[in-house]
Amino acid sequence: MNIVSSAVSLKVTDPATSSRFFTTHLGFREVLIGEEFAALGRDDAAVDLVLVRHDPETDPPGFGPTGVIVSFAVTGIAAEYERLQNEGAGISVPLYREPWGELAMRLVDPNGVVVQLTEWVPPAGA
Repeated sequence: MNIVSSAVSLKVTDPATSSRFFTTHLGFREVLIGEEFAALGRDDAAVDLVLVRHDPETDPPGFGPTGVIVSFAVTGIAAEYERLQNEGAGISVPLYREPWGELAMRLVDPNGVVVQLTEWVPPAGA
């Protein structure tokens, strides 16, 4: 098997709102748009995102982004944190460092999708 691309599909209440969040703050671009979905991509190694309208009448109970964290490893996270803070991007967990060296922060989009940005750096003293 040769995987040539990958995507994560997220059920959200309003795909257009989530699309604006990801294109405005996280550098995604809209690849394909419909009334019930938005397909987003980037030119780097990020996974593609497909934002699909959640339909409470046809989707199984609990089917949606609840409990899901979309995580991206990035470079220059301190500068990204400042930029996202200035843009009012919905930072839910400010930038912090784990003892093993990971820098991380979290954002939440208007539909409740949690996005974690991480940068792997050597731990102090390593």
